[in-house]
Amino acid sequence: MLVIAEQYRDMDFLQPAVADGRLIFADPGAERQDSVRSGLAAAQTTSCTLVAVHDAARPLVSVDAICDCLCDAAEHGAAVLAVPMKATVKESEDGQFVLRTLDRSKLWEIQTPQVIRPQLLADGFDKVAAEGLEVTDDVSIVELLGKPVKLTMGEYTNLKLTTPEDMVIAQTILAGREEPVAAAA
Repeated sequence: MLVIAEQYRDMDFLQPAVADGRLIFADPGAERQDSVRSGLAAAQTTSCTLVAVHDAARPLVSVDAICDCLCDAAEHGAAVLAVPMKATVKESEDGQFVLRTLDRSKLWEIQTPQVIRPQLLADGFDKVAAEGLEVTDDVSIVELLGKPVKLTMGEYTNLKLTTPEDMVIAQTILAGREEPVAAAA
């Protein structure tokens, strides 16, 4: 399942998956939650026990992290990759002055993928729509239902690429992952 605008669906790198019928497209929505709901609706035409929502802005996620998150979601119903916060976090009501310092030992930086049982996600979307709520990530929908979300230990290298500086860091991470080529004998 790929939620992507129609004008981008003919990109060359997608064609092998399109040709063998594995790739199903869904239209994006106005907000993230609308896009995920659109993808979920299209995915329910196939039989699946888990839905993994992943952002294109996090291309450095590892296969091991994805597998760990899938296993935790299979056991608990919902799981999310996360890492403990390293930075001190301040809360401000007005963006001008510090209101308080949050307890870093209780804070986690949430990543993707976020993996959820399809019916649980659908029920959450129904609640969000009925109550006119907005959420910034998918497991928030599960939280609104009062259901548990398992924190799966992620990796600090699964960073979200949002600024030019992030691209420099990503290139360094990728360079570190490259396997050295063995010299021909």
